[in-house]
Amino acid sequence: MARKATKERAVTIPEVKKILESIGEEKLDQFQRRSLDYASKFSKTDSSTAEKLVIELAEKFELEEEEAVQLVNCMPESVEEIRVFLAGGRKIVETSKLKKILAFLDGYRKKE
Repeated sequence: MARKATKERAVTIPEVKKILESIGEEKLDQFQRRSLDYASKFSKTDSSTAEKLVIELAEKFELEEEEAVQLVNCMPESVEEIRVFLAGGRKIVETSKLKKILAFLDGYRKKE
């Protein structure tokens, strides 16, 4: 029986990792295992922090949810990197706002 999506939303890499781990690695198919491996390697923060960051970025800095998800997924380390993620929109973001976003992300960056 085919499943039909009822709702679609962007999720962060840490959220994907949490979802796949909750299923259990032994129950995952090959594609899902590869996705879990990718998510484990490239998660920049934990899932609860990622969810919180997306909400705060969207509210505080008036970003769209998809933009906030991309920022959380990559956790850019410079204003220029942030500019890449926000360049697709039709609005111009001031450098001062980009610096505030960077400072905000720096506070949540996972220490490796």
